[in-house]
Amino acid sequence: MNYVKIADINEIPIGSKKKIETAMGTILVVNIRGDFYALDNKCPHMGGSLGDGMLEGNHIICPKHGATFDVTTGKNVQGAKIAFIKANVKDARSYPLKVEGNEILIGIE
Repeated sequence: MNYVKIADINEIPIGSKKKIETAMGTILVVNIRGDFYALDNKCPHMGGSLGDGMLEGNHIICPKHGATFDVTTGKNVQGAKIAFIKANVKDARSYPLKVEGNEILIGIE
């Protein structure tokens, strides 16, 4: 797997998130207690921007219909809700990251 730089660690303080445009599309990078994680920014339910959602601990909540994902794994932990109808949602795609010095690198295939 090849790794390419997508950000510097000082761009994403602990407890924050950042949307980053890459050749693979928009990626959401999150800093949880000094560890960095990356997901597709696009919610697998109906395409809402996860980066515009609320970050609560290690969960990101899609602002469109409330689907919730564990940013450390991409796993869906709560389905979406439209009015009174609940919908199952697939997991968000996650990407491998590593830090070298002050650089955040994303794994690409």
